[in-house]
Amino acid sequence: MFSLQLSRLAKNDRLCKALTGMSWKEILSLEISFSWNLQEYTAKQKKAKEVKLGRKMQNAGGRPAFLKNDLEKLVFVLIYLKTYPTFDVLSFIIGLSKSNCHPWVIKLLKVLEQTLGRDLVLPERKITTAEEFFKSFPEAGELFIDATERRVQRPRDQKRQNKLYSKKKKTHTRKNVIVSGSGKTKSKREILVVTKTKSGRRHDKRLADKEQLLEHLPDELDKYVDSGFQGVQKQTNNLYKPKKKPPKSKNNHNSPNSYLTTEEKEMNKLIASIRVLSENAICGIKRFNCLVATYRNKITNLDDQFILLSAGLWNYHLKHS
Repeated sequence: MFSLQLSRLAKNDRLCKALTGMSWKEILSLEISFSWNLQEYTAKQKKAKEVKLGRKMQNAGGRPAFLKNDLEKLVFVLIYLKTYPTFDVLSFIIGLSKSNCHPWVIKLLKVLEQTLGRDLVLPERKITTAEEFFKSFPEAGELFIDATERRVQRPRDQKRQNKLYSKKKKTHTRKNVIVSGSGKTKSKREILVVTKTKSGRRHDKRLADKEQLLEHLPDELDKYVDSGFQGVQKQTNNLYKPKKKPPKSKNNHNSPNSYLTTEEKEMNKLIASIRVLSENAICGIKRFNCLVATYRNKITNLDDQFILLSAGLWNYHLKHS
């Protein structure tokens, strides 16, 4: 059943992108390195099991795998990331039992992360020095810094509820700070750095400060942020931030100091027209529904793996487009 669906995806690129987030050509290109990494991962698992059992295992034996080849396994995990169904729905669509869907997804997510890492499209997780940044992205130009958050299921524990509650979104979220710009793909929409996923209660600037992100980015590069990053101009040079409208005076609501000047408004428009590339980059990784739908998995840091893989697949798309 599933192999028949692959033939449909190969003939209909629109359907392929709707189900996997990638074109059929990109999938075939990725499958080459994915297959090699899957074989390596399987061999390591087998060796670890042999050490645990204290004996060698036979190559043959057991039931035949439902996902017969590496291409089916790659499409399977891409469908999960793109559509983000429950395991009940996934088992019905694919024809695989629910109890087998979960271990297959966890295994193939690890293989996909290893594949994208070796293809040099995964973003950096932390920058410690400007020299390290230029070593990873020697052709970097303008940098765009923004935060993104995604909704999670409301925890039962009151303490955890308070930790995850975002006053900005009025719901419980998890958050990342993203640096985008021209990197290895030479596209200004490439995701360069994705910080570790943290609770949505933390402010955008506070999250960037904890990672010391702005201090370690090169001073000579132009950096664009939104109005939420108040005070970051003290941490780095060549920073462009839209000016916020001053609060009105309590004694005089019509005070001229409570409005932006015409020059300030024009400058805000100019910064917004340039900074829109940051929104385009975030929109690119959110093609995958695992970052849009409410996060419901209980595995620790799986949501962090989701955003890392989505950014890697977006960079892979930019590299081959």
